Amino acid sequence: MLRNRWFQAAATVVVTGLATLYIVAKIDIGKTAHIIGNANPWWLLLCAFLTVVTVPPQAWRWQLLLRVRGVRESLGWLIRAYVVSYAVSQILPTGIGGDASRIYETTRRHPGYGSPIAGSVLLERALGGAVTLLLAAIGFLLAIGRYNIGAYLWIEALFVVLTALAGVVLFSRRMRNVLRFSVPLFRRLRLERPIRAVYEGIHGYRDHPAPLLVVAGVTSLAQLSRIVAIWASAEAVGIHLSVRPYIVLGPLLFLVMLVPFTINGLAIREAFFVSFLGKLHVDADAAFATGFLFFVATLMLALPGLAVILWEGIRRRGPATVADG
Repeated sequence: MLRNRWFQAAATVVVTGLATLYIVAKIDIGKTAHIIGNANPWWLLLCAFLTVVTVPPQAWRWQLLLRVRGVRESLGWLIRAYVVSYAVSQILPTGIGGDASRIYETTRRHPGYGSPIAGSVLLERALGGAVTLLLAAIGFLLAIGRYNIGAYLWIEALFVVLTALAGVVLFSRRMRNVLRFSVPLFRRLRLERPIRAVYEGIHGYRDHPAPLLVVAGVTSLAQLSRIVAIWASAEAVGIHLSVRPYIVLGPLLFLVMLVPFTINGLAIREAFFVSFLGKLHVDADAAFATGFLFFVATLMLALPGLAVILWEGIRRRGPATVADG
């Protein structure tokens, strides 16, 4: 366990360091600071609004998935869990830390429902990825012959295919029999129980297609909102492109943000913006500013969660402090 932690810490330093070196080699820090300081506030306000407004629909989507598996929870508490997870993901590697936070807190409130709760969160993440890649496929078709972004298109196409295969593995009854060969291996690795719990938690949704379609629809709107938010942050710094290339950029960015060896995508996100938009002949300083301002907008999601964590921490310590006195 300690060895794994050292490896992850070392990998985080290396990945973040390489991304930082790439950025420093590409941008002029003074010019970039000037661009950020002179960004159009109205476009920034639109970016922030489009980012924040996605939280209640996403919480409602999660509520629907939980209800299907017999877990009933109020929308208000689920919104609270969402914003707390955003705060947690600022200090733990990528969105995975936020997902773990939601699973942990919800399981504590509903003992005995660990598998369906984990399944709901991971299915939500999987559906988000599938819908994102569906948008990517649309962007792929729209970009062919219009934008010279080379390998990015084919990487996105590969992820679309892999996502389709993952859907077959998770929901097909025939594949369930095929997957039995892996049980002895996972048993030796002491991973059988957690993997089985997650698989059963997700596979159980195959008998509920209607809620899945509703969730996919809500996810599509949320992802489109985030993509338009990226476009708005680019407009704020004077990059005037249509929304079309961002339909390609957005899905790839969301995948990049899942890289486990970063702290909330630090430097990786900005390096990606510089690389991707650079292929569209966008100045590196403006491209970096776009990524940075989009990050600032997402930080707004973490602030309410941080306030909740601090307030609940104070309330828990309050009685003990009175008793000590």
